[in-house]
Amino acid sequence: MTTTTSPTSAAPRTEPAEHAPEPAARSALYSGFGPLLRRMHFYAGLLVAPFLLLAALTGLLYAFTPQIDQIAYHDQLHVDTVATARVPLAQQVTAARQVVPGGTLVAVHLPGTPDATTKVEFSLPELGDKQRTVYIDPYTAQVRGVLTTWFGATPVTTWLDQMHANLNLGETGRLYSELAASWLWALVLGGVVLWWRHQRGRRTARRLLLPERAAKGVRRTRSLHAATGIWLAAFLLTLSATGLTWSQYAGANFGALRSALNSDAVPLHTGLDGTTPPDPGGHHGGGTTGGDTGADLNAIAAAAATAGLTGPTTITPGDAGQAWTVEQIDNTWPLHKDKIAVHPSTGQVIDAVRWADQPLLSKLTTIGIQVHMGALFGLANQIALALVATGLITVLVWGYRMWWRRRPTRDAARPALGAPPARGTWRHLPAPALVLAGSVAVAVGWALPLLGWTLLGFLALDAVAGAVTRRRSGRKVLS
Repeated sequence: MTTTTSPTSAAPRTEPAEHAPEPAARSALYSGFGPLLRRMHFYAGLLVAPFLLLAALTGLLYAFTPQIDQIAYHDQLHVDTVATARVPLAQQVTAARQVVPGGTLVAVHLPGTPDATTKVEFSLPELGDKQRTVYIDPYTAQVRGVLTTWFGATPVTTWLDQMHANLNLGETGRLYSELAASWLWALVLGGVVLWWRHQRGRRTARRLLLPERAAKGVRRTRSLHAATGIWLAAFLLTLSATGLTWSQYAGANFGALRSALNSDAVPLHTGLDGTTPPDPGGHHGGGTTGGDTGADLNAIAAAAATAGLTGPTTITPGDAGQAWTVEQIDNTWPLHKDKIAVHPSTGQVIDAVRWADQPLLSKLTTIGIQVHMGALFGLANQIALALVATGLITVLVWGYRMWWRRRPTRDAARPALGAPPARGTWRHLPAPALVLAGSVAVAVGWALPLLGWTLLGFLALDAVAGAVTRRRSGRKVLS
């Protein structure tokens, strides 16, 4: 993300003598494209930056939820003493069930480290999409605590997760995060191009990557804004792309594309007759599970161990007539995501899907999500996310500082919202370039609906503002 310049924000430069005159067509394209891009960058940065700022701040907090959990819920997450042998899983679940009478078993999370507790989740009608999780000492089957969770996440993590995803406003609030992710890549790429053009004729690595040492005022702020954006560009593009993969509208389009490319995750067959029922959605495999009636939890756990599913794993009950699912949930590199379907009463493995067998695009989607959530590389991933979020916040503040310094003070002729680049520069573009640009905009707007609709909104507002300005100018001439 880089500069939002104006004709008044910097002194004119003298191009080097060796800069040869450009052909007419190229010159028209160059002189029309740059101001048009600056104008879009100016308005989009001004209006979308608040959403990006919220996403960066909430993402910064969410990045450290593992440490926050360890502080807030240490007693629930850890045992006092690590023994040599664990009690049978069925006994642990029975102890948990006594704490939540009437609850329906929806998942059992087996610990991945010796000092971690077993988490047993139950659904209750009054909790909606949340669960009651009982934390069990796997060596004694004693209850360490009970929390109301959201698909295994503690209350603090749930609140921060929802704050980042939808500002705790539900489905409607998801529009804010998708809007931020949809515009982030456009602002980043646009800013990179603008800074590259700004250095035309005198480009060096030093000028592109470091701020101007001798610059002052708006020019110095612009160079700080631009150079920092260059350093952050690759990371911000990654966050934008990974965030969009599970967004509401763009995510649906991405899912359709992935299906068209036959790159969906390989399904696990859970039907005891060799078939897989349609997945109605849901975090735990979809729908309401059939509980654990008649299931041999010890046999299921033994089958998972025999199949090589080590580390943290989740056992999920199946509906009546369906196998139970056991899946590795190790999200650190290298990922362990093997899963098996197990007959609930005999412990027989019905089907198995290995992580190595998943399509490349499906793998990349999963890996990208774990990077976005700060899980893939552990603490290093968290620190990197924190630095990127802090850098983005700084770039946004510098952008607003440039706008603020161009606000009207004693000069009543200066525009109330700073000085945006000149309107109407698109008229300098050759017709083929306009057609190409329009086609690309339509395609991007279809793939990223929120970007498309807000871009149309920007154009409409700009057209209205232009009409008002021309009308006022006409009145002044007549008077």
